[in-house]
Amino acid sequence: MIANQDRPDRALTRRRFFAVAGAVGVSASLAACGANADNGRDSTGSWQFPDGRGGTVRTEGTPRRVVAFTGSAGALVDYGVRESIVGIFGEAHDRDMLGDLDPDSVTVVGDAWGQFDIEKYATLEPDLLVTDSYVLGRLWYVPDDNLSKIESANPNVVAVQIAGQRLPDIIARYRALAAALGAETATPAVAAAEQRFAAASQAVRDAVAVRPGLRVLAASATPELFYASDPRASADLSYFTELGVEFVVPDQVDPGGYFQSLSWETADRYRADLILLDDRTSGLQPAALADRPVWRRLPAVLAGQVAPWSPIFRFSHAATAPLLERLATTIRDAQRVR
Repeated sequence: MIANQDRPDRALTRRRFFAVAGAVGVSASLAACGANADNGRDSTGSWQFPDGRGGTVRTEGTPRRVVAFTGSAGALVDYGVRESIVGIFGEAHDRDMLGDLDPDSVTVVGDAWGQFDIEKYATLEPDLLVTDSYVLGRLWYVPDDNLSKIESANPNVVAVQIAGQRLPDIIARYRALAAALGAETATPAVAAAEQRFAAASQAVRDAVAVRPGLRVLAASATPELFYASDPRASADLSYFTELGVEFVVPDQVDPGGYFQSLSWETADRYRADLILLDDRTSGLQPAALADRPVWRRLPAVLAGQVAPWSPIFRFSHAATAPLLERLATTIRDAQRVR
């Protein structure tokens, strides 16, 4: 493992970075470090934390300059990490993802999908890069074709695995990372958020109990296709299923594993009482779908039972409790209409 040491020259300077920008990425060396390390310090006193891609990141000192995906940065802030976050990338002004993090207090390395300013990143001299991983082995909002250059500027990358993981476990991972970075994660604010999450989870259970048999479809819409999401693949939907929500499960999921792509002619393949519609700006919202006959004929649409769904969010108790509360209200207000 190549470690950035906890001293003034611990990271590559901009000049040194460009001298080695063609270097081979270090994913393999990360994987070679082993996957069973404890959080924080190991027996030698080095800092360490498991990487979701396999292996363990190790450095001689606790990372003090962190660049993170907006949702990762927001989650770490929720658990007390503040001064060490020096840069962000992703949708850099998305308040829901950032939470209490002020984007003007950090350097924006990228502000949209595919944007990642490698020179600006190197200039920050980061100790650690943190992001999610929705597809095994790939980094969320980190361009694949620039990964080796990014890792040559800083080989210490922690990817928090999202695909196939339980929502509470992912939240616990971020809390553990915050603690490993030196944050106090047992504050009254954190405890209150955890209690709110537990209460919101129970509210979903209670709502399902008074609406037995309610069938829910989580979906996304584009001009070309209607996507029926597989609840088994998404961390939030699978957790909602644990709480008792009955979801439509597509019978022919696309290779990526998250959804089934349907043409608009076949968008009525799955009938549901309630549709949770992807609320990201990249997808069509109900007003934009009103002129599509198949959409208008769906039972949930006819009944006015279409609610927003946020499939990308920051993984903390503070961020996910409101999502659960919204779901509980939506289910409680819905009726069976199929």
